[in-house]
Amino acid sequence: MVESLTPQAVAPPDRRLRQGALGTSGITLMVLSAAAPLTVMAGIAPLSILLGGIGAPAGYLIACLVMALFAVGFIAMTKYVDRPGAFYAYVERGLGRRAGSGAGLLALLAYNGIQISGYAILGSSADLVLRTFFGVGVHWAVPALLGVLLVWFLGHRGVEVGARVLGVLLAAEAVALALVAGAVVVQGGANGLSLESFHPSHTFTAGMAAALTVCFGSFLGFESTAVYRSEARDPDRSVPRATVVTLAFLGIFYTFVVWSVIQAFGPERVVAVSVENTKNMFYIAAERYAGAWIADVMKVLILTSVIASALAFHNTVNRYAHSLAVRGMLPATLSRVHPLHRSPSTAGTWQSLVSIVVISGFAAAGSDPYRTMLIWLNTPGIIGVVLLQAITALAVVVFFWRNPQLPRRSSILGVALVSLVLMAGVTGVLVRYTDILTGAGMTTNAVLVGLVPVVLLLGFTRPAPRSGK
Repeated sequence: MVESLTPQAVAPPDRRLRQGALGTSGITLMVLSAAAPLTVMAGIAPLSILLGGIGAPAGYLIACLVMALFAVGFIAMTKYVDRPGAFYAYVERGLGRRAGSGAGLLALLAYNGIQISGYAILGSSADLVLRTFFGVGVHWAVPALLGVLLVWFLGHRGVEVGARVLGVLLAAEAVALALVAGAVVVQGGANGLSLESFHPSHTFTAGMAAALTVCFGSFLGFESTAVYRSEARDPDRSVPRATVVTLAFLGIFYTFVVWSVIQAFGPERVVAVSVENTKNMFYIAAERYAGAWIADVMKVLILTSVIASALAFHNTVNRYAHSLAVRGMLPATLSRVHPLHRSPSTAGTWQSLVSIVVISGFAAAGSDPYRTMLIWLNTPGIIGVVLLQAITALAVVVFFWRNPQLPRRSSILGVALVSLVLMAGVTGVLVRYTDILTGAGMTTNAVLVGLVPVVLLLGFTRPAPRSGK
């Protein structure tokens, strides 16, 4: 018999989130928006080409396949996890309360870091748009702080409002990327279309190891489907479906778009272009093949893409905090919900206040938003999430090992073991190539990487109480 699934902590009625608010499509939109496809492709993908050469598209395919293996165990265990909380709930179910506490605290650090770091991109991009179209500049912190207020308002209004807004913004950025990629394919690229990117001689190179740090970072957030479990109409079906749809879309879309951009410049010249025009590479391709108008539209959509991502991660962080507060791991006040919208409004307000303090601190110090704020917050976030995936894979292995009567146990165990090895390897690669992510010195990198195990250990030594509040 499977170990008891009786909830250890159930929120009282006045502190429960709105039930039945999201279906598969709503959860999928939340998670896809967190991935911020346009920001990832236009802002980060050129770095994968710079590092990995023309084999970069295969890197996204490899990352997708590894994440798919992780998702097999993640999905199989979903029906045996009786509450929201994503990583920490799965880890606690498989490895115990102490490990779950460590995972919960690390998840808060990682997702907060990723969420707040996005405002650095928003501030810089908004300044660029204003200078390009209106000839006026603004300090990056101003649009960043305005973005915090907008995200707070939308998150405060409830998950349904967020899903509708994210759906519109996601569709706009996906269409823009698809138009550019389609135009490249229709026009045959620079020298005709080629599948040379997927040849082993270009896929398995030294540079691709570094490029994989960028590729794996592009899939962050897909596992947050489970965070919305308590608000899903049919969580045992909608959470697994949303996870599969999200991974499939991102894997196929990223691979196709990056491959099309390589075709736009030609395999022979694309690396040189990525060196000379890393930040503008996608805009150049857009203008050349689809017209200057689409390049201008993409520059504006970068802003909405970052807002969409910030809102999606804001929702994820708030639901983590709400769930942990219900469990007694955080102050009980964070478990309060809005009486009308049933959103985790108190957690959302505190998360927004933290964002304001952090942004104001970096601005007051005169820090560069990209080279300092983005790096210092995003690096432990990325490493933290991937490490959590590895720990979750271990939790899946242990859980199914302890319950031999579960259906398909042998096959799930086999896939989960492979996933564990691969995710541990990915974590090692990220740590090994941290300098690629940060561009910073050894001391800074050591602090950023070291923060992850310190927070994990801190949570492990402060386990959650046996019963919630």
